[in-house]
Amino acid sequence: MRIGIGYDVHPLVEGRPLVLGGVKVPFGRGLWGHSDADVLVHAIIDALLGAAALRDIGTHFPDTDPQYKGISSILLLKRVNAMLQELGFKVENIDATVLAEEPKLAPFIDEMRCNIGDALGIMIEQVSVKAKTSASLGFLGRGEGIAAHAVALIERQ
Repeated sequence: MRIGIGYDVHPLVEGRPLVLGGVKVPFGRGLWGHSDADVLVHAIIDALLGAAALRDIGTHFPDTDPQYKGISSILLLKRVNAMLQELGFKVENIDATVLAEEPKLAPFIDEMRCNIGDALGIMIEQVSVKAKTSASLGFLGRGEGIAAHAVALIERQ
Protein backbone atom coordinates (compact mmCIF):
# COMPACT_ATOMS: atom_id res chain seq x y z
CA MET A 1 0.00 0.00 0.00
CA ARG A 2 1.13 3.53 -0.74
CA ILE A 3 -0.14 6.91 0.42
CA GLY A 4 0.08 10.23 -1.41
CA ILE A 5 -0.77 13.80 -0.44
CA GLY A 6 -1.99 16.47 -2.84
CA TYR A 7 -2.67 20.19 -2.65
CA ASP A 8 -3.87 22.80 -5.12
CA VAL A 9 -5.07 26.39 -5.04
CA HIS A 10 -6.45 28.72 -7.72
CA PRO A 11 -7.63 32.34 -7.59
CA LEU A 12 -11.29 33.20 -8.12
CA VAL A 13 -11.97 35.43 -11.13
CA GLU A 14 -14.95 36.84 -13.02
CA GLY A 15 -16.05 35.25 -16.28
CA ARG A 16 -15.22 31.60 -15.61
CA PRO A 17 -17.42 28.76 -14.39
CA LEU A 18 -16.71 27.28 -10.97
CA VAL A 19 -15.93 23.59 -11.41
CA LEU A 20 -15.25 21.44 -8.35
CA GLY A 21 -15.16 17.66 -8.43
CA GLY A 22 -16.41 17.81 -12.01
CA VAL A 23 -19.55 19.71 -10.92
CA LYS A 24 -20.40 23.16 -12.28
CA VAL A 25 -21.28 24.96 -9.06
CA PRO A 26 -23.53 28.01 -9.51
CA PHE A 27 -21.50 31.02 -8.39
CA GLY A 28 -20.64 34.47 -9.72
CA ARG A 29 -16.95 33.65 -10.14
CA GLY A 30 -14.84 30.70 -11.21
CA LEU A 31 -11.30 29.51 -10.78
CA TRP A 32 -8.55 30.76 -13.04
CA GLY A 33 -6.29 28.17 -14.65
CA HIS A 34 -5.15 26.59 -17.90
CA SER A 35 -7.59 23.66 -17.64
CA ASP A 36 -11.02 23.93 -16.00
CA ALA A 37 -9.02 24.77 -12.81
CA ASP A 38 -10.81 22.15 -10.69
CA VAL A 39 -8.72 22.43 -7.50
CA LEU A 40 -10.37 19.42 -5.91
CA VAL A 41 -9.53 17.07 -8.76
CA HIS A 42 -6.06 18.58 -9.15
CA ALA A 43 -5.29 17.86 -5.49
CA ILE A 44 -6.54 14.28 -5.93
CA ILE A 45 -4.41 13.84 -9.06
CA ASP A 46 -1.32 15.03 -7.19
CA ALA A 47 -2.10 12.69 -4.29
CA LEU A 48 -2.41 9.72 -6.66
CA LEU A 49 0.71 10.63 -8.61
CA GLY A 50 2.60 11.13 -5.36
CA ALA A 51 1.52 7.74 -4.02
CA ALA A 52 2.94 6.11 -7.16
CA ALA A 53 6.07 8.35 -7.10
CA LEU A 54 5.14 9.77 -10.52
CA ARG A 55 5.94 13.41 -9.69
CA ASP A 56 3.08 15.93 -10.09
CA ILE A 57 0.25 17.09 -12.31
CA GLY A 58 2.38 19.72 -14.08
CA THR A 59 4.86 17.05 -15.16
CA HIS A 60 2.18 15.06 -16.98
CA PHE A 61 -0.21 17.84 -18.03
CA PRO A 62 1.84 21.05 -18.34
CA ASP A 63 0.00 24.37 -18.53
CA THR A 64 2.24 25.30 -21.44
CA ASP A 65 0.68 22.59 -23.63
CA PRO A 66 -2.29 23.88 -25.67
CA GLN A 67 -3.96 20.43 -25.68
CA TYR A 68 -4.81 20.94 -22.01
CA LYS A 69 -6.36 24.41 -22.45
CA GLY A 70 -9.83 24.25 -20.87
CA ILE A 71 -9.70 20.45 -20.53
CA SER A 72 -11.91 18.70 -17.99
CA SER A 73 -9.92 17.73 -14.92
CA ILE A 74 -12.12 14.64 -14.62
CA LEU A 75 -10.67 13.51 -17.97
CA LEU A 76 -7.16 14.08 -16.59
CA LEU A 77 -8.11 12.04 -13.50
CA LYS A 78 -9.18 9.18 -15.77
CA ARG A 79 -5.80 9.37 -17.54
CA VAL A 80 -3.97 9.24 -14.21
CA ASN A 81 -6.03 6.21 -13.18
CA ALA A 82 -5.02 4.50 -16.45
CA MET A 83 -1.35 5.26 -15.68
CA LEU A 84 -1.73 3.72 -12.24
CA GLN A 85 -3.41 0.62 -13.66
CA GLU A 86 -0.59 0.19 -16.18
CA LEU A 87 1.82 0.11 -13.24
CA GLY A 88 -0.33 -2.44 -11.42
CA PHE A 89 -1.94 -0.10 -8.89
CA LYS A 90 -5.57 0.28 -7.91
CA VAL A 91 -7.09 3.11 -5.91
CA GLU A 92 -8.31 2.08 -2.48
CA ASN A 93 -9.69 5.40 -1.26
CA ILE A 94 -9.58 9.18 -1.53
CA ASP A 95 -10.07 11.69 1.28
CA ALA A 96 -10.22 15.34 0.22
CA THR A 97 -11.08 18.71 1.71
CA VAL A 98 -12.06 21.86 -0.19
CA LEU A 99 -11.32 25.19 1.53
CA ALA A 100 -13.70 27.95 0.43
CA GLU A 101 -15.54 30.73 2.21
CA GLU A 102 -18.27 30.55 -0.40
CA PRO A 103 -20.27 29.18 -2.06
CA LYS A 104 -21.68 26.57 0.28
CA LEU A 105 -20.73 23.22 -1.23
CA ALA A 106 -22.77 20.73 0.83
CA PRO A 107 -25.51 20.36 -1.83
CA PHE A 108 -22.89 19.29 -4.42
CA ILE A 109 -20.68 16.93 -2.38
CA ASP A 110 -22.38 13.65 -3.35
CA GLU A 111 -22.27 14.52 -7.06
CA MET A 112 -18.56 15.34 -6.70
CA ARG A 113 -17.97 12.00 -4.97
CA CYS A 114 -19.82 10.19 -7.77
CA ASN A 115 -17.81 11.95 -10.49
CA ILE A 116 -14.51 11.18 -8.78
CA GLY A 117 -15.49 7.57 -8.07
CA ASP A 118 -16.64 7.05 -11.67
CA ALA A 119 -13.38 8.47 -13.03
CA LEU A 120 -11.37 6.14 -10.81
CA GLY A 121 -13.60 3.08 -11.18
CA ILE A 122 -14.30 2.93 -7.44
CA MET A 123 -17.44 3.11 -5.32
CA ILE A 124 -18.72 6.36 -3.84
CA GLU A 125 -18.04 4.85 -0.39
CA GLN A 126 -14.32 5.00 -1.25
CA VAL A 127 -14.41 8.76 -1.90
CA SER A 128 -14.66 11.32 0.88
CA VAL A 129 -15.07 15.01 0.06
CA LYS A 130 -15.44 17.61 2.78
CA ALA A 131 -15.87 21.38 2.60
CA LYS A 132 -14.44 23.79 5.16
CA THR A 133 -14.03 27.54 5.47
CA SER A 134 -10.92 29.40 6.57
CA ALA A 135 -12.87 31.29 9.26
CA SER A 136 -12.33 34.52 7.29
CA LEU A 137 -8.54 34.23 7.63
CA GLY A 138 -6.03 34.91 4.84
CA PHE A 139 -6.60 35.01 1.08
CA LEU A 140 -9.00 32.06 1.27
CA GLY A 141 -10.95 33.75 4.04
CA ARG A 142 -11.22 36.92 1.96
CA GLY A 143 -12.74 34.88 -0.87
CA GLU A 144 -9.81 35.44 -3.22
CA GLY A 145 -9.39 31.77 -4.07
CA ILE A 146 -10.24 28.17 -3.32
CA ALA A 147 -7.84 25.44 -2.20
CA ALA A 148 -8.03 21.69 -1.74
CA HIS A 149 -6.06 19.01 0.11
CA ALA A 150 -6.26 15.31 -0.74
CA VAL A 151 -4.89 12.01 0.51
CA ALA A 152 -4.93 8.89 -1.65
CA LEU A 153 -4.30 5.28 -0.79
CA ILE A 154 -3.29 2.97 -3.63
CA GLU A 155 -2.37 -0.70 -3.62
CA ARG A 156 -0.60 -3.10 -5.97
CA GLN A 157 -3.15 -5.37 -7.64
